[in-house]
Order: sequence, then structure tokens, then C-alpha cells
Amino acid sequence: MNNYKKDIISKVANIVEKMFLKESSGHDWWHIYRVWQNSINIGKNENADMFIVQLAALLHDIADWKFHNGNQDAGPKKAGEILEKLGVDQITIDLVKEIIKRLSFKGAKSKTEKMNTIEGLIVQDADRLDAIGAIGIARTFAYGGYKSRILYDPEIKPVMHNSPEEYIKNTSPTVNHFYEKLFLLKDLMNTDSAKKIAEKRHKFMEAYLDQFYKEWNHEF
Repeated sequence: MNNYKKDIISKVANIVEKMFLKESSGHDWWHIYRVWQNSINIGKNENADMFIVQLAALLHDIADWKFHNGNQDAGPKKAGEILEKLGVDQITIDLVKEIIKRLSFKGAKSKTEKMNTIEGLIVQDADRLDAIGAIGIARTFAYGGYKSRILYDPEIKPVMHNSPEEYIKNTSPTVNHFYEKLFLLKDLMNTDSAKKIAEKRHKFMEAYLDQFYKEWNHEF
């Protein structure tokens, strides 16, 4: 990668870090940083344009639809504006915007557009990996607190949402999110690298919930 591209990536990283450093919902700078680094690691095993991969990873949550009333165009629009100001070419901008638009999980039964580039598949895997495992669990409870959701209620069962609208309006307990999203991600990974990592993190989440239920039911 040439120095011009490295400079653009550095500038984008600085912009995003300043915007998200104190964010408290689990979608903070360090989440973005991990997705960025995961994307680089996964991309090493794929024939991908790493300039596009890194830009998309850094900007994937720049205006997340979950925080913009379900507006799925907010993120791509904001990302495009940032890249235009930095003088990035339009072809690259369009590719990054398309990845961001298709990236997110939008409900278990929701029909979502499939990624049409290897760069998109890599960033999608990197983002999904950060939603599972030990950090994924921590982020889930951080987001639940941010949205004022109760921790757990055995009387409220998980729901497999049929649309992005149902998913975003969901107010079920935080533990339900494991069944409504997290446990589904292992089988949605695209690359072999991500699939191997996901297997381990999935098992960790299963072990965590097993212990959670034991404590909840006073099993000592």
C-alpha cells in the first residue's frame, strides 16, 4: 500500500477516534479499532483491496442505523462526506458506502442484502466477531444498559424478528439478545478465518449462559 493510502487511513482513524472515544453503548472507538484490526488479520488470507477494507472497517459505525431511527442511509452518507473531504476517489467511496449499507445484522428472519465483494465479506466478519465471545458479552450488556433494558426475565421469550423495523424496536431483556442475534452469528461467517474464531467464541458464550442460569436458579 502506498504512502498516500496510508495517510488517508491514518486521517480517517483520527477522525473516528475523536468522534467515538467516549461513546458508552459498546459501539465506541475501541470496538471500531478491533473491527479494523480483525479486518486486517482476516484480509491477510484473502485476495482483497486492503485500502477499501480498512476504510470500510473504520467507518462502518460512523452513523449506525440503530442510533438514527433505522435510517440505513445515514452511515453511508456520513462516510461518503468524510472521504470526499479527504479527496478519496469516487469509485473507492462508492465501494465503501455499499459495504457499510449491507453490513449490519437486521433481524433473524429479516431479508438483508448480501455482500457482493470480498472486502465487504471481510469487514462483515470482523464486525460480527466483535459481537461474540467475552467482549461480545460485555458489549451486549453495555448496550442493554444504554437502552435501559432489563437484564433478564424468564417469562419473556426471545423473538426472531422478521424485519429491521421489528429488530430495532425490540425492547426484550438483554439475555434474550444472545438468542436473537449472538448465537446466530457463528453460522453467518463468510471466511474460513472468521469461522474458526467464531467457533471458540460461540462456545464461550454457551458456557457463560450456562453459569448465568445456574446462578439465577440458585444452583451452587
